[in-house]
Amino acid sequence: MTSAGPDADERDGALPPTLVVGCGLIGTSIALALQEQGIRVHLSDADPEHVRVAVARGAGLSEPVADPALVVVAVPPAITSSVVQAALQDWPGAVVTDVASVKADLLAAVQAGPHAERYVGSHPMAGSERSGPAAASGQLFEGRPWVLVPTTVATDAAVRLVEEVAVMLGAVPVTMDARDHDAAVALVSHVPQVMATLAAARLCAAPSAHLALAGQGLRDVTRIAGSDPHLWREILSGNATAVRDVLASVRVDLDHVIDALGSSDDLAGVLEAGRAGAGRIPGKHGGARPDLGTVFVQISDSPGALSRLFARVGTSGVNIEDLRIDHELGRPVGLVEIAVLADRAAELVTVLTDDGWTAYQ
Repeated sequence: MTSAGPDADERDGALPPTLVVGCGLIGTSIALALQEQGIRVHLSDADPEHVRVAVARGAGLSEPVADPALVVVAVPPAITSSVVQAALQDWPGAVVTDVASVKADLLAAVQAGPHAERYVGSHPMAGSERSGPAAASGQLFEGRPWVLVPTTVATDAAVRLVEEVAVMLGAVPVTMDARDHDAAVALVSHVPQVMATLAAARLCAAPSAHLALAGQGLRDVTRIAGSDPHLWREILSGNATAVRDVLASVRVDLDHVIDALGSSDDLAGVLEAGRAGAGRIPGKHGGARPDLGTVFVQISDSPGALSRLFARVGTSGVNIEDLRIDHELGRPVGLVEIAVLADRAAELVTVLTDDGWTAYQ
């Protein structure tokens, strides 16, 4: 890690230390990833139990740090601005970044204060419906976009340092304007969270007999509804304007669907638009999504069954592009859906069938 502050040079040949403020899922994951890269990490959190768990996970040290080269602020959105500004004041030799998912108001507040040249806003586009240091992973950011949102006065050295950290953690740096960032995350993250939450909320009063019919589709749609509601209340409030704009357009489509269901109006336009939109989601390596086929494999719900299947697919020479598992109601059997390149699907079915698996397209 290169140095960006006047007093943040390397000490005794060691890499300069980093202070992570906030030991939740993201902060602890960053700390774990930096530790794996040989960076000395110090941890701070208002909740001592979070620090204790993060230290136990090997994420860093609980001892105070004398002079960090980098301060990563990973606290709840409502207090991010005040913590960032305090860090800029307390650590005159440090570059300060944050991981908040809403940026425009935060950057405006920091840029209006002193030391803004050492601040670079950032937002790793990674997470989980789970929260807290126990859910952290040093591999959380691998292959994920990491948005850099520098102030207009940020030094080149400060921007380079935060970009270097993102790359070190396996992420792909992307530089954006703050308002463009907020509009983008409203569309690809915040509104999907709202929609998943609304769909899951319909289940609260549902009869158990109805829920017993639930399949993988419902689980896919509602998975992120299990996220921390307190965190999401702050995120949605902080990005209210951009989220409201997207939801207003969703309301137009929803009204159309409701009206069409009671008349002879055609729903094809809405359904085709959804299909087209899904097709625009980038593939796992970015760019256009490849043409995929799905191979369904019946598997016993027992130890070792999945590893045996993976081993056989691996020797087939067909690459797994995506995977999900559903379980059959009332039977100790699962159904594995393996997404592969479309022109290799039939080949994989033949290989698995010849090996005794029940496989089909």
